[in-house]
Amino acid sequence: MRNSLNNNAYLVLNDGTFYKGVPFGYEGDSFGEVVFNTSMTGYQEILTDPSYSGQIVVPTYPLIGNYGINNYNNESNEIRVSGFVVRKHCEEPSHADSNQTVSEFMSSQEISGLCEVDTRAITKRIRTNGVMMGAIATGISPEEALEHLRSLKSYDENDYVQKVSSPSTYHWEHSVRNKKPKAKELKILVSDFGLKYNILRILRTMGCDVEVFPSKSTSQDLLDRNPDGILLSPGPGDPELLDYAVQTTQGLLGRVPLMGICLGNQVLGRAVGAKTYKLKFGHRGGNHPVKDFSTGRTYITSQNHGFAVDGDTLPDGLEVSHVNLNDGTVEGIRHKDLPIMGIQFHSEAAPGPLDNDYLFDSFLSLIKGVNNL
Repeated sequence: MRNSLNNNAYLVLNDGTFYKGVPFGYEGDSFGEVVFNTSMTGYQEILTDPSYSGQIVVPTYPLIGNYGINNYNNESNEIRVSGFVVRKHCEEPSHADSNQTVSEFMSSQEISGLCEVDTRAITKRIRTNGVMMGAIATGISPEEALEHLRSLKSYDENDYVQKVSSPSTYHWEHSVRNKKPKAKELKILVSDFGLKYNILRILRTMGCDVEVFPSKSTSQDLLDRNPDGILLSPGPGDPELLDYAVQTTQGLLGRVPLMGICLGNQVLGRAVGAKTYKLKFGHRGGNHPVKDFSTGRTYITSQNHGFAVDGDTLPDGLEVSHVNLNDGTVEGIRHKDLPIMGIQFHSEAAPGPLDNDYLFDSFLSLIKGVNNL
């Protein structure tokens, strides 16, 4: 679509604020919840992360695209963001593995982008007022975009898991790049709420036989596969909409070791009786400090979530295992008796620090302890 506003385009927020910029990628209008991410690298992983479904992402780092797009850093089979708003985007990337620019990548999948925008001003507004719905307007006026925006459902009213979950079961055989996988030892099922490929890569590298199941699989569907453990994956949206996933998880409690990551952690929390709530502007980036109470150590973590488990509602038997040192929110839970553990951050990184893959070791050790392996 050609721009009808003399090559001007706008990010329009639901509160009536709009920011003028220049379109890149696909020149079309897009709508979604506007969020910011503080990572300095990893834009390809962010673009393809299913947890960003339904969201317009604003990186705080000013230059995007300087190392291009490659064939191995995708975290799903397509771009998942609704739109991408950046300060500067690089049209001449420099990297041996680059095969296209960010703009070309987005254009090929009809994803709208906006550059030459004051992303710091947007970030400050979101931090002050909270996340809100927004629009990238390239072919319509800001006023028209705002009118349409206010007629849409809010982000929290949509079950985005159903938009990104695999429709069928499949096996995963790819390991972490340049690492030889160990011989298969444990069978791990992954409930796909919007998983990232790097979770599967890490599990396969560690010697797991990995099978992925759709989000609406029943507990019996999963138990019939006789798994050694089940991982509840990350994903987009409000966990309060996922009663079907909570019901499935309740059918697994005490019957098989469980690990939840991000949205999976929230589903796990709800399954044991805890409540969840929405954060003002969420945690998205690769620099969030989290304390692990089991060791007393603080780790720098990769995060992407807008909801959290309410620690005050945890039932007897469940305890907080990790806490965010920026705002005190719950970053992990574990059961004192049952083989259950959950983390709110992303131990698989992609993008972000690799400090936290020890938690996959913890999960496999939990499984082996239960099964006397």
